[in-house]
Amino acid sequence: MISHPVRVYPSKEPLAKEDQLAWKIAQVGADQSAPIDEAAKEMVINRIIDNASVAIAAINREPVANARSQALCHPRPRGATVFGMPVDHDFDAAWAAWANGTAVRELDMHDTFLAADYSHPGDNIPPILAVAQQVGQMQGLSGADLVRGILVAYEIQINLVKGICLHEYKKDHIAHLCPAQAAGIGALLGLDAETILQAVQQAVHVSFTTRQSRKGEISSWKAYAPAHSGKLAIEAVDRAMRGERSPSPIYEGEDSVIAYMLSGADGTYEIPLPTPGDPNVAILDSYTKEHSAEYQSQALIDLAFKLRDKVTKYDDIEEIVIYTSHHTHYVIGTGANDPQKMDPKASRETLDHSIMYIFAVALQDGIWHHVASYAPERAARPDTVTLWRKIRTVEEPEWTRRYHSSDPNEKGFGGRVEIIFKDGKKIVDELAVANAHSLGARPWTRPDYIGKFKTLTDGIITTEESNRFLEVVQNITDLEASDLPQLNVQVDHQELRCSTRDNRGIF
Repeated sequence: MISHPVRVYPSKEPLAKEDQLAWKIAQVGADQSAPIDEAAKEMVINRIIDNASVAIAAINREPVANARSQALCHPRPRGATVFGMPVDHDFDAAWAAWANGTAVRELDMHDTFLAADYSHPGDNIPPILAVAQQVGQMQGLSGADLVRGILVAYEIQINLVKGICLHEYKKDHIAHLCPAQAAGIGALLGLDAETILQAVQQAVHVSFTTRQSRKGEISSWKAYAPAHSGKLAIEAVDRAMRGERSPSPIYEGEDSVIAYMLSGADGTYEIPLPTPGDPNVAILDSYTKEHSAEYQSQALIDLAFKLRDKVTKYDDIEEIVIYTSHHTHYVIGTGANDPQKMDPKASRETLDHSIMYIFAVALQDGIWHHVASYAPERAARPDTVTLWRKIRTVEEPEWTRRYHSSDPNEKGFGGRVEIIFKDGKKIVDELAVANAHSLGARPWTRPDYIGKFKTLTDGIITTEESNRFLEVVQNITDLEASDLPQLNVQVDHQELRCSTRDNRGIF
């Protein structure tokens, strides 16, 4: 790996293209000499299975159905597939990426990477897969090309997340996702560095948005945001392939994103990127979710399950204090100062960003379900509301340090919990990483991902369809262009909302 310094350059101080971060990102995308690491390839398979699991589980939720209905207005011969629809129904790649990206993100249950900022790098897969399906037969793309594109996208997003904090400046994390998607599509298509450079610069320019999408009363846009990013990335690559140029230098310019959207004219960053010829293995640093909730809550859900047997009467609890990291306290804890996080009438999107709600339900139920745990009647249960409002979070410097640690053996996303009873007694325990994490009590392997897929799709797809998809995806590097549409999961037409084009909107 090479650590690249990044800062703002006044216009009077020229910055050579070769020294610009976007060019260095483009070089990673254009490096066809980088071998495909076997472990990284296997993790790509896990991530595709993981994405399909959560997408099909959410297939009839309103945001997903509406995104699909928009995609259905854009059919295209030899296009891309849409989750739930038959594999021989083709749609414009940008709109397929829109529909599939929304489906993947809706339940907040796919993979994550946390460092200086947040990310769900699995959001890279829908647009790259859609482009592979649409362009595949024209250019003779293969499953191996798809794997390369996905690995590059993970590499770029994860390393941007390691180096640049967006949250500090209230910018949404799709600002790191969109250039990663553009670079991944460029790698898939075997584009040259100059073309990828222009696509990456355009992707950065159009994807900076505010974090209001994850603040207060969180709306369904949280699910749409990465799909919007994927659509923008596809358009950026298409534009660059036609010879168009983009704002430059996009990171370092005196009127660009670092200067006016991030740390300002004096800000500096260090971005690690692989050395030319090295494999892209950042995907191995990502981790999935066993529970459908914000990643910082994963270890705390597991801890709640562990503590449950030690609590006999919830009425005897005076308060519960969760000592945790800055990010957890200020994003999903009481440090956010969002009254909606304590509101039993709050949306599902808000509740899955309330560790107070999540910990209360996990402690009471001993299980976490992607639907039942968020049901309005569950959130409104009086005893739950009482317990929920006894919970607060506190930022503890040691947990913040561990959250940001570059040492994977030390990095932690959980916290320490103190359950304080009215008689003064306490129960104290802590957990740094979720059980499913690679360093957790039960690290996930391929059978766990397959188990998640089968559990989340049970009753939605047939056993035959489940077996078909799992066989195809596990042989991904053997796939030819004509096989790529098979990387889709079909749902019975009669069971699928918005399975035909309608006239509710403009399209």
